[in-house]
Amino acid sequence: MTVLDGDWESARTKVSRSSFYVAMRLMPKDRREAMFSIYAFNRAVDDIADEGDALPAERLRQLDEWRNAIDGIYSGASSPASLARVVAQYGLRREDFLSVIEGVAMDANGSSFAPDFATLDHYCDCVASAVGRLSIKIFGMDEEPGFRLAHHLGRALQFTNILRDLSEDAALSRLYLPSEILKEAGIHDRDPRRVLSHPGIDAACRKFAQIADRHYHEADLVLQSGTRGSLQPPRLMSEVYRRLLRKMERTGWHAPQRRVKVGRAPLLLIALRYGLSW
Repeated sequence: MTVLDGDWESARTKVSRSSFYVAMRLMPKDRREAMFSIYAFNRAVDDIADEGDALPAERLRQLDEWRNAIDGIYSGASSPASLARVVAQYGLRREDFLSVIEGVAMDANGSSFAPDFATLDHYCDCVASAVGRLSIKIFGMDEEPGFRLAHHLGRALQFTNILRDLSEDAALSRLYLPSEILKEAGIHDRDPRRVLSHPGIDAACRKFAQIADRHYHEADLVLQSGTRGSLQPPRLMSEVYRRLLRKMERTGWHAPQRRVKVGRAPLLLIALRYGLSW
């Protein structure tokens, strides 16, 4: 079994336990299985940067295996089989898969500490909005409104995750808050753990949360515009993650930061609102 095979099978198991799986359950079976393949791919490449103790060179080599696999699919290969079928059925773009890999490579090579906002925006476009651009084809959306939704909702969700995972990222020597916002809050330290203990961290995080809010608002405009497609999954994810953001805003980001979550009962109510059949 190659590294690629191992990543793929492990990722499919993890996706079935993720919050994204709830959103997938809102879709007809064929589209749900297609989304499952997209998120399994995303999970597989993401784990290369996050799991184990491999050196950066080895992680980048494994990402190259995925680049070659994607190139192979677009040259007629059929492995991984479920991903190849989805690419053919929905006309997914090669560049969006490669963007996801590019974003994960930024983590794998150790460049994920307080990037400037332009670099962070590019990173989020790769690891979040590119996944959205793949997903909107499966949702049945037209490209123009679909790509706008992917742009704004992808960033809103990723920014929320950044604010939610500060401590976990710091343990990996990562910090995704943009350098401009940190400097504005008077934070100049290069150690992620000390940054999170700085008195200005709450103000910095609240400023970043405001930017996430603007992206949620722009995503709402697309979702409320009457555009065609199966929009229940993005609506559910928007509501769940916005609820996480509101919860963080209430509790604040003063040290020690605690990871917030939406309880099972509220999650079920949100899912039922969008027509989930268990």
